[in-house]
Amino acid sequence: MTGNGEDAWPTELRLAADRRSLNIAFENGDRFSLPAEYLRVESPSAEVQGHGPSERKFIPGKRDVEILKVEPVGHYAVRLVYDDMHDTGLYTWDYLMKLGREHEVRWQAYCDALATQGQSRDHKRAK
Repeated sequence: MTGNGEDAWPTELRLAADRRSLNIAFENGDRFSLPAEYLRVESPSAEVQGHGPSERKFIPGKRDVEILKVEPVGHYAVRLVYDDMHDTGLYTWDYLMKLGREHEVRWQAYCDALATQGQSRDHKRAK
């Protein structure tokens, strides 16, 4: 990827009927089906990313999260609104391309971090 967005222009962006994944296709031919849980835990928001790599947070309990809305932001991004009411991250086309291309590595890093912290992908139920 060039980093300037020229190969990260979407030709399709579609929320799955079950609201559990976002399907995206790019002009360069790349196509991804990105799970809602993955998108939520990789949100570009400060809540997740912090204000630098050392502040990165690994958010547990999002296995069953759904995307309620996909809202366009100009011509460069979308805002995803989740059923846990998180809506502060702007997913640029470049970032969505990166998430698609790095899905396997990022997902493994997330699962490993949760395990290290003794956390789970499952939502904890109140007792």
